[in-house]
Amino acid sequence: MSQQIQLGDITIDVERKPIKNIHLSVYPPAGRVRIAAPERMELATIRVFAIAKLDWIKAQQRRMRAQEREAPREYLERESHYVWGQRYLLHVQERTAPPSVSLSPTQLLLSVRPGTAEAQRQAILERWYREQLRAAVTSLIAKWEPMMGVKVQRIFVQRMKTRWGSCTPSTGSIRLNTELAKKPRECLEYVVVHELTHLIEPSHNRRFISLMDQFMPHWQAYRAQLNALPVRHETWVD
Repeated sequence: MSQQIQLGDITIDVERKPIKNIHLSVYPPAGRVRIAAPERMELATIRVFAIAKLDWIKAQQRRMRAQEREAPREYLERESHYVWGQRYLLHVQERTAPPSVSLSPTQLLLSVRPGTAEAQRQAILERWYREQLRAAVTSLIAKWEPMMGVKVQRIFVQRMKTRWGSCTPSTGSIRLNTELAKKPRECLEYVVVHELTHLIEPSHNRRFISLMDQFMPHWQAYRAQLNALPVRHETWVD
């Protein structure tokens, strides 16, 4: 069952779920607000919770509306693309051979068969980005698991619209956004540590912050750096 709460000019969608705790989310690009609440929780209680979080909601909305967005990509010659935070110019080479992607000091080299359409070029590059990210994440998890005393059971690398990563502590699985392969490596490492910390503490509470401070003392600077970078152009459907 879906309901709504109105706080001034902010509309909050409330969705009832078979869960124990209340969850608040603010979604890009415009800052749509959603609360997932236990099925039997009174709407008045949810409203009080939303009012207590109003300053945070407004701050998230301001950040999302101000964040720079990349121009749509067409996968054409000399178009700008990013790999691990560095800018490369796309060089498209047509040849009768299986497609491939590689890097030179200044260029992202995309080799495709003659007549390859834009959508296919995009798919080839996105597959390459997933491969780069998976290799980097595997290495980082091997580094951080013994340091944090956790164990990851499964890693999912996928396109995500609303977050950089997520964790399901009950299954020991983490999900990471393929867009992280375009961001500086220290930003990826921050997200990996963030998600691994959720294997210890599922909530973003004081214990979680304390653990992040312990494992990665400068994590807030990395988070700010990541959130200041342009995000992918998307066609959003609310």
